[in-house]
Amino acid sequence: MTERAILHIDMNNFYASVECMLNPELKPFPIAVCGSQEERHGIVLAKNYAAKAKGVSTGEAIWQAKQKCPNLVIVPPHYDQYMKFSKLAREIYGRYTDLIEPFGMDEVWADVTGSQMAMGTPLHMAEEIKETVKYELGLTVSIGVSFNKIFAKLGSDMKKPDAITVINKETFREQIWNLPASDMLGVGRATEKKLSSVGIRTIGQIAQYPCDYFQRKLGKCGVDLWRFANGLDDSQVTVRNYEAPDKSVGHGMTALQDLEDDAEVWKFILELCQDIGHRLYVFNKKATGIAIAVRDNELFTKQWQCGIPVPTQSPSTIAKEAFSLFLRSYDWKRPIRSLTVRAINLTSLDTPCQLDMFSDPEKVARSEALDKTIEELRHRYGKKIIRNACLLDNKKMSAEGNPNIIMPTGVPM
Repeated sequence: MTERAILHIDMNNFYASVECMLNPELKPFPIAVCGSQEERHGIVLAKNYAAKAKGVSTGEAIWQAKQKCPNLVIVPPHYDQYMKFSKLAREIYGRYTDLIEPFGMDEVWADVTGSQMAMGTPLHMAEEIKETVKYELGLTVSIGVSFNKIFAKLGSDMKKPDAITVINKETFREQIWNLPASDMLGVGRATEKKLSSVGIRTIGQIAQYPCDYFQRKLGKCGVDLWRFANGLDDSQVTVRNYEAPDKSVGHGMTALQDLEDDAEVWKFILELCQDIGHRLYVFNKKATGIAIAVRDNELFTKQWQCGIPVPTQSPSTIAKEAFSLFLRSYDWKRPIRSLTVRAINLTSLDTPCQLDMFSDPEKVARSEALDKTIEELRHRYGKKIIRNACLLDNKKMSAEGNPNIIMPTGVPM
């Protein structure tokens, strides 16, 4: 039986690299792609290697990043361009195989097992793909080549940028068993903490522990980790198009001044959910749950989530559910520095759902029609064309310009 040949292809610093390719004058500078130009409002979404060398981290506020790197150049995201280049890259990969599974916008697995007779060895195909992406798109990729998906992903992470790493079945123990356990897909912070508490810190230590230990401690996920570490992953490359996040879409914001009461929080949630509703509308998704994360002024973060009675993509409905969850959960021991809202457990618009016997179908339909009209106005004339009245003159939120239409929205107490 032919040994599987799996590539994991990761476009290096994708957002930042696209920005530098579109504007070559940015290349000599440390840059960060951020959600806003406001010093306290924006979050670093991506950065290039020059910014990373200065200690800039994805997810931190712009003001924190600029403390580390005063000459950091801030650029806004251009998601349409990222989607365009992601699609162009996948067209290149498609010259070698039709078995392509996206892992986010900038990463894919490609099963090239059946392509070797016509296209050469897996390493040869990886080298051609890497050079073709660089020549045709002006971007670089790191590629992991291995006999399973987990090790291919690990390989693409081991050497960056513009590199290829091969992990063979015969030598994987020597290559990866000394790496930190957290380097392996499936080991997040919580799992790493549990493993570390019993002295398991490397991939090799996971592999050498008895499998039933992980079964008892972590259930099926623990067994999967043990199998992964021992090179036994047999998961298939699942062919699908990257269209939208499968599980959640979210939006976060750091206040210009700390939030101190429920009314201020409601305004933030309302603004965040307008963006979330827009993205659900674009991706043709509905949310069946809500999650919120609150960071206080001492930078401690708490998170909560709950279900929604009826799946929705309505910004106003999502905002009300998120605010209700906040009121039930936050104790106001400290003022709030930042808020994140996520629509979770997404489903397609055509997925059948159980109606809520306590909801008014006509009221829901009218609300959805209004939300759709607002979305179409913003799509046609820009998002500043219409805004909730309670967000006007909000000194704790970055300015959005003067809207042409004002929506009357109060605090839902």
